[in-house]
Amino acid sequence: MMPVIPAVRRTARWITGFGSLVLALVLAVGPALAGPQADLVLVVKSEKRLYLLQNGDVVASFRVAFGRNPNGHKEQQGDERTPEGRYVLDHKNPHSNFYKSIHISYPDAADHARARKKGVDPGGDIMIHGQRNGYERWEWFTQLVNWTDGCIALKNRDMDFVWNAVKVGTPIEIRP
Repeated sequence: MMPVIPAVRRTARWITGFGSLVLALVLAVGPALAGPQADLVLVVKSEKRLYLLQNGDVVASFRVAFGRNPNGHKEQQGDERTPEGRYVLDHKNPHSNFYKSIHISYPDAADHARARKKGVDPGGDIMIHGQRNGYERWEWFTQLVNWTDGCIALKNRDMDFVWNAVKVGTPIEIRP
């Protein structure tokens, strides 16, 4: 019975060493497998594109749909325009009425001031999101037309990529 204990110790050392090796590989390779982390989201309305940038380089690009009235900066609640300017992605909602949503910090102080001057409500709840829940099978069509109330809509698989690539606090720039 005495010879069994050295064999058990060797096996335990081997398992511990192997486990340490696997952990080191996961820590080294894991972030690369997770995909890029964007430090800026750029939306160009005239191109109907959302770009994920990292250190100034485009790491991914997706076709998007906007509000039904996409031209110009959002001025008030209900105008179905997507805002233009620089904002921040300030909240993620995995349980929205659409397949995941990321809130854009519109309206900012300048938007509030503009709306106040016109005597209107600037609106809000502008998001990057996937398809309306229950309508996923129609995304081939919905991405051909502007259908949101001012949000930026993606196909669900594209939304998954964006969701994983951006953190809360990532800036977003929306250009005409």
